[in-house]
Amino acid sequence: MAALLPTIPCSNEHVTFSVKSVQQQDAGQYWCEVEFHGLTFSSERAWITVEGVPHFLLEPHDVATFPNKPFNITCAAVGPPEPVEVLWWVGGVQKGVSRPSPSVLYVPGVNSSVKFYCEAKNARGISVSRTGTVHIKVLPAAPVELQVLSMMNNNVTLSWRPGFTGHSELSTCIVQVWRRAVRRGDLPQQRVLVPPHLHVLSGVRSHSNYSVRVACVNEVGASPFSPWLHLQTPEAVPSAAPRNLTFDLSEQQLGLNWAELQEEELQGKLLAYKVQWTLGGEPQEPLLFKENRAHLTGGGRFFNASFQVSGCTSVGCGPWSPPVVVLPAAVQVQVQRSHMWVGVLLGLFVATVAALLLLAVAHRRGKETQFGWVFDSPGPQNSVSFTAARSFNRNCAETHKSTLDNLGINNDLKNKLQDVLIPERQLTLGHMLGKGEFGSVREAFLKTEDTSIHKVAVKVLKSDITSSGDIEQCLKEAAYMKDFHHPNVIQLIGVSLHRRPGQRLPIPMVVLPFMKHGDLHTFLLLSRLGETPFDLSLQTLVQFMLDVSRGMNYLSSRNIIHRDLAARNCIGSVPWQRRAGAEERDWLMAASGAALAIGGDYSSHDSTLLTLPVRKFHLVTIAVPPSEGFLLAQ
Repeated sequence: MAALLPTIPCSNEHVTFSVKSVQQQDAGQYWCEVEFHGLTFSSERAWITVEGVPHFLLEPHDVATFPNKPFNITCAAVGPPEPVEVLWWVGGVQKGVSRPSPSVLYVPGVNSSVKFYCEAKNARGISVSRTGTVHIKVLPAAPVELQVLSMMNNNVTLSWRPGFTGHSELSTCIVQVWRRAVRRGDLPQQRVLVPPHLHVLSGVRSHSNYSVRVACVNEVGASPFSPWLHLQTPEAVPSAAPRNLTFDLSEQQLGLNWAELQEEELQGKLLAYKVQWTLGGEPQEPLLFKENRAHLTGGGRFFNASFQVSGCTSVGCGPWSPPVVVLPAAVQVQVQRSHMWVGVLLGLFVATVAALLLLAVAHRRGKETQFGWVFDSPGPQNSVSFTAARSFNRNCAETHKSTLDNLGINNDLKNKLQDVLIPERQLTLGHMLGKGEFGSVREAFLKTEDTSIHKVAVKVLKSDITSSGDIEQCLKEAAYMKDFHHPNVIQLIGVSLHRRPGQRLPIPMVVLPFMKHGDLHTFLLLSRLGETPFDLSLQTLVQFMLDVSRGMNYLSSRNIIHRDLAARNCIGSVPWQRRAGAEERDWLMAASGAALAIGGDYSSHDSTLLTLPVRKFHLVTIAVPPSEGFLLAQ
């Protein structure tokens, strides 16, 4: 039925329902239903159409455009009765003749704001659409209501409200900061993505005068700057202790002198210098002085006392200066010589220890430089030392739900990764396994919906991402890997998004299987230089080459080239087994286990042709560096 009508009880075979004063909203589909002994029977359906003036399905919307740039506007209306014709009016002038609905009007461009609307006509009459406006995009107006939201821990949070946007969406705002104690020159600018219209100035000096102003940018350009906002950061305790504390002792008095604290060290208005002293190991009542000197009567009573001084502001007192012991001049010289010999001996001892440490570090660094790794004993079983660097409690409500909807990536990529998106709370990150230009790879534990836990490897993009393009580049790599199905190519488990407090964009994380036996380069080095060396036959090395080549061939068949095909990117995926009757140190791979790890970019053919011989050289020579003694360019 066109609308929900009341139930009409009846005992007759015929029931009549009438609609009085039919309106446009009464149009639609009608039928009747009969209930009999708990069963419902429906009649055939009938339509009621109500003729009248045209009804608009699509009315003109406001348009924002650049001067003299062409654009289209659309208008659509329906009856009944049909047909419906549309006539356009632009700037009060009729444009063309009536055309069948829907109608699209091509406007070659305007250089000023103009009004437009359309008329829809049928046999019953004429309907007029809403009036739309063509706006010309211009520079935005200066931001308004610039203010300080909070000041704490050397951080100032600013907020502002955008002015007139110029009929174009604002993309960024520019914040200029000037510390008024510094001569004004080329002021540094900080670009802020908006919205929100907030910015945190970090690392500002305490008790300093600053001026800030803001301008915002749209498609046309930057707005004028807002008026300067003047602010003073709160005081803090002094950042340094007074230096050069000296004394002058006589029978009548004790004089103390020290260097004044500089303005940038005070971090506030100096209230007093606080002098604390001890005598015979017992703390005495502290003393306060306005100047950087003190005169205390009765010099004899301060003999063998220890003095320290600190600067104080309204917030509190800063660090204490090193203690100075008050002694007569003759005794002081003797004590100074004694302390000098102690210092000389201590310096010799420290220099000796430092030299030994440098030799040890140089030796270890030399081994790392020569072989590319610091070795551990392989042992029959690889043990994992795990310390959670970050964990996520699945019982707590997440502040931000990890979705792909608000990242600004294209819909095809979002739809492809939607079914492999892993909530951040299901991952527990552990220690770092490796690090490169793209970011880092970390050991992790994945808790699935059935509460089972799996060890995985997580590739984490570097944290200095500034746009959705950086995230999309990483997620494209994951989308490629989702379709990999080959025994010699590592497969994708899923992707996750790590939310950061105070940051608009998350850090993407690619979740991969954890290969406990490490990379092929390390495996080859351990076979020669580990604490328990073992032999690798030529047949085994050739098998490794075949494994990687099969993986390369598979990627090539999918029009993908791995740009960084090196032994360090080939991962062992099968467990160790010991040959029956062999000695304790005689080990080998039970089956070919060099699976191709996709950890780099997919790029040019030339770069792969360069790395392929290097990887084969690593295998044949058991990981001897092919470029030893040569520069990288050579």
